[in-house]
Amino acid sequence: MQTSSDRHEYPAHWEADVVLRDGGTARVRPITVDDAERLVSFYEQVSDESKYYRFFAPYPRLSAKDVHRFTHHDFVDRVGLAATIGGEFIATVRYDRIGAGGTPATSPADEAEVAFLVQDAHQGRGVASALLEHIAAVARERGIRRFAAEVLPANNKMIKVFMDAGYTQKRSFEDGVVRLEFDLEPTDRSLAVQYAREHRAEARSVQRLLQPGSVAVVGTGRTPGGVGRSILGNIRDAGYTGRLYAVNRAFPEDQKHLDGVPACRSVRDIDGPVDLAVVTVPAEHVPDVVTECGEHGVQGLVVISAGYADSGPDGRERQRALVRHARTYGMRIIGPNAFGIINTSPDVRLNASLAPEMPRPGRIGLFAQSGAIGIALLSRLHRRGGGVTGHTGVSTFVSSGNRADVSGNDVLQYWYDDPETDVALMYLESIGNPRKFTRLARRTAAAKPLVVVQGARHGGVAPQGHAVRATRLPHATVSALLRQAGVIRVDTITDLVDTGLLLARQPLPAGPRVAILGNSESLGLLTYDACLSEGLRPQPPLDLTTAASADDFHAALARALADDTCDAVVVTAIPTVGEGAAGDAALAEALRSAAAAVPTKPVLVVHVELGGLAEALSAAASTAPQATPDTASQATPGPAGERAPGPAEEPASGSSGPPRPTAAPPQPPSAVRAPEGARLIPAYPAAERAVRALGEAVAYAQWRRDAADPGKVPEYDDIDEKGAAEQIAGYLARGQGLTLGAQETCELLGRYGVHVHRALPAPTPDDAAAAARTIGYPVALKATAPHLRHRADLGGVRLDLADEEQLRRAYAELTELFGAPAELRPVVQGMAPRGVDTVVRAVIDPAAGAVLSFGLAGAATQLLGDMAHRLIPVTDRDATSLIRSIRTAPLLFGWRGSAPVDAAALEELLLRVSRLVDDHPEVVAVTLEPVVVAPHGLSVLGASVRLAPPPARDDLGPRTLPAY
Repeated sequence: MQTSSDRHEYPAHWEADVVLRDGGTARVRPITVDDAERLVSFYEQVSDESKYYRFFAPYPRLSAKDVHRFTHHDFVDRVGLAATIGGEFIATVRYDRIGAGGTPATSPADEAEVAFLVQDAHQGRGVASALLEHIAAVARERGIRRFAAEVLPANNKMIKVFMDAGYTQKRSFEDGVVRLEFDLEPTDRSLAVQYAREHRAEARSVQRLLQPGSVAVVGTGRTPGGVGRSILGNIRDAGYTGRLYAVNRAFPEDQKHLDGVPACRSVRDIDGPVDLAVVTVPAEHVPDVVTECGEHGVQGLVVISAGYADSGPDGRERQRALVRHARTYGMRIIGPNAFGIINTSPDVRLNASLAPEMPRPGRIGLFAQSGAIGIALLSRLHRRGGGVTGHTGVSTFVSSGNRADVSGNDVLQYWYDDPETDVALMYLESIGNPRKFTRLARRTAAAKPLVVVQGARHGGVAPQGHAVRATRLPHATVSALLRQAGVIRVDTITDLVDTGLLLARQPLPAGPRVAILGNSESLGLLTYDACLSEGLRPQPPLDLTTAASADDFHAALARALADDTCDAVVVTAIPTVGEGAAGDAALAEALRSAAAAVPTKPVLVVHVELGGLAEALSAAASTAPQATPDTASQATPGPAGERAPGPAEEPASGSSGPPRPTAAPPQPPSAVRAPEGARLIPAYPAAERAVRALGEAVAYAQWRRDAADPGKVPEYDDIDEKGAAEQIAGYLARGQGLTLGAQETCELLGRYGVHVHRALPAPTPDDAAAAARTIGYPVALKATAPHLRHRADLGGVRLDLADEEQLRRAYAELTELFGAPAELRPVVQGMAPRGVDTVVRAVIDPAAGAVLSFGLAGAATQLLGDMAHRLIPVTDRDATSLIRSIRTAPLLFGWRGSAPVDAAALEELLLRVSRLVDDHPEVVAVTLEPVVVAPHGLSVLGASVRLAPPPARDDLGPRTLPAY
């Protein structure tokens, strides 16, 4: 604890967990007087060379005066932070505020001297870089704008830490010492460096979990059955390539093996390192296991055990303690209440999950926050994995359970670099950090498709067990923002699998033009209608008739693919009477060979589930013998030599984790892995499903093309950013949050070139007449009471009042209909050119960030929710697409012979509002309604602005793990 002479209380909000370069974690916290012994112990473990680099002279030990100085801080002018693992220091950093000449100073001096010391055993792990981010954030909070550091020329590692940070800096050499000075304001380069380091560290932390060299299953039962024993068997049967151990404290001391696996009573008894521990013991015993694992140097945990936040408030606190406990030792956690993890890579072959069978190897990555949905995803991919030339399988699978630590964001970081994953499928019930997820999704989607289905969309709350920040944005808005980031947002698990299979097997379409061919006229027409419903441009279906042979299909498909007016082909097929499996196989081979000749266009098959076509599509490239009725229920060789599922296992009793599937999903016939470069043509049982998947692929392909040129945020010479900042600061000095008055709103918006039509209050008829004379006729008389505002349909607005007589008559009518002027709050406003009434809104959401929204005013927005949304800052391309994204956009562009509006003026207005909110995060809400857009120009007739201290921006601060 700090002494009474210290100027500030202990800043607990500076404490944070960070992921280091090698994927391990450390805790960063302020140093206090209670750390004297830890500091001395830490210093004793630092090499003489590192001590020399820190103090510029031999310095074998710290004096009592040194210890006092380095542990007593006022948390303003003198601050020290430590990185700890297992409660012990591994690195320290401190700053001391200095004035002119480098002498100690107090505020308002805005420069500080900074120095680091990292234990030699932990150098190279990125500890100093992480500490620099945190000490810089602390310094900015305390009014320090610049750091200075003196470093010996031979201390290349520390010089590199400063030089690589990305801050604007100055370097000089004097008296044998390198002096570095750098500003602490984040720059585009410093943020890019921070994001790159975050990516490497988080990807590595997941890699350590998915590619362990050794695994211990803690809680394996002595008798068959139970979760632990089942997972041990699943890992063993999958052919895991690393070392596997069974751990149970109840094992007899003389027991050395269990099911052929080395057995130990404790993780501590294992002779050798353990990279991953799968924890299946009851929740009350998990803390002891975490301690054992941490002391043995285990790198990560998969906690299958339930009874945490999924069980109520007490369990939630137990979950927080679990995360804190594991991070103390530098370990990351998947779970608790997890279904497990799978890696099908031949170099790993890890099935540390409750899935009784290893999925087929493939190019699809799966992430599910729900064990039940994880089972459904694996099962559907297993059944639907068939294609013309083989099977599409899974690269990695992660079921995060309560997602207390490792989240979808972490797995996205891993998949982005993973050469084994081409398509990412995610089932999310909550998004803990929408701002970060959107950033990562945009980067991932630019390289490989990311398909997401969201559960609990309409419940309004996160599922029990998920600790997430609340968002005030409706689900539709969040979905729109995800699509803006390139996420393929679907509604169901079926759509997730359908879309994923297409993207994993076929090239992206160059456009929306679709050719349809097949041997059923009715199925072709259904496909045609489905294409129109999805916004595609189908050609008239080509009916080959039911007499069509495989050669006819081949020729028709080849012609369609060669047609320059076609971007994709949907083949519809019904069974041929009398030909059976042989005919299906011939048709599948015909389609495959025709598609192989034009590998740049996607091909999909819609089949009626009456014959063996789906199975033939799966087996078209197969050279393996097909299962016979006598052997179909037995385990048979699967793709690439893997073992196909055998009989279902009975559910384990007394399990402490999620429910275990009681049956393996049905297996299609065996097929060998497709030849290198072969195309897998997906088959769908319904036209609507095939076309829906194709529509998502078309939209994603267009996003990829647009993302190559995202546009720019234009500069406007007439924007007064400094004046607006001073005005906002003056308003906020009056209170923490306030809605500006009409005059203040007009003045602030005017500084950004947004001019609101003048409206004068009219509390009496005489005041209304005076206001009209000031403005000039014709005028409008409006009631601005909340229940009448923007409700012209209720009669609270009178337009085109040409003289005082009409104005007074309208005033009398309003007061007669709606009550006294004090209730109506009438105003007089000059008439604007006629046009289309629209609404522009901007809001800063604490979770998702700043969002700009646009729609037509009135029923389209209020009743139908027809609004489009973009993340701020908005580029010129964003603004162009924003006004064209609403369903009622044709009303802006000459619908039914009306004059098109001035789209350029509307886009400029959107860009100016975006700049205002982006430049001044204190502007937490802006509403412009109505904005009347005419054929030439526009008029902002109403506006409101709300100011408040800006919500914390964790994406601009130092890297941290979520605190639960």
